[in-house]
Amino acid sequence: MFAIIAAVIFGLALILDWADAHVSDAFTPQTLLMAGLLCIALHLAGLGTSGRRWGRRR
Repeated sequence: MFAIIAAVIFGLALILDWADAHVSDAFTPQTLLMAGLLCIALHLAGLGTSGRRWGRRR
């Protein structure tokens, strides 16, 4: 889930960078890049995955 969100954020940052447009000071391409990297880190940490691995008994 977080990987999809990160892909959308990276795409939006790329479009804003290509257009050299700033929606506001809060949403610059660099800010969106950091938000996308945070989502990728959360995804790699195992958050937002469909399987429950913690505490599952076999």
